[in-house]
Amino acid sequence: MIAIIDYGMGNLKSVHNAFKFIAPQTESIVTSDPGVISKADRVIFPGQGAMPDCIRELDNRGLRKVVIESAMNKPFLGICIGLQMLFEKSEEGDVEGLGILEGNVNRFKSSKNLKIPHMGWNEVEQNSPHPIWSNIESNERFYFVHSYYVKESDSSIKTGSVNYGNTFTAAVAYKNIFAVQFHPEKSAESGLQLLKNFISWTL
Repeated sequence: MIAIIDYGMGNLKSVHNAFKFIAPQTESIVTSDPGVISKADRVIFPGQGAMPDCIRELDNRGLRKVVIESAMNKPFLGICIGLQMLFEKSEEGDVEGLGILEGNVNRFKSSKNLKIPHMGWNEVEQNSPHPIWSNIESNERFYFVHSYYVKESDSSIKTGSVNYGNTFTAAVAYKNIFAVQFHPEKSAESGLQLLKNFISWTL
């Protein structure tokens, strides 16, 4: 069973519909029940919105502990804010993240030639092989919507990068965690392939 974590801030319907489309025989459920999440075989941690709001709602719903536990011991996919919240601190509201991964979340620097938020399709270069990249070519295009990006402390966890003004991290992989800044559920065939790969990923 795949649990899609509902803390009131994620793009839940699109994510859930994507899984129902690619794997109709696999049970997937949108839930804010820690008990259901803890029993799930795989966990999706999606998100949209401001980091302070996301952290607050996560705590208000009593989900912090089960998110951290899930990120430690089962296939775990973070999407957009679900990537950023895994890190230690964000410039957005000067808020502490979950601290599962070392590093910070920074805002794009303003410039005449750089529109913020970063919104649209961009090529993602694969920096290291991973089962989640199976049957996806390096430099395939994925859909982004964000104003902040992660800067990891350990460069070895970076498995995807993208250039928007400067090169920044688009995907990280650490043990049972794979997390992306882009939205695979909105990224056409390549995004659906990534979600298929997550379903079949064995640790």
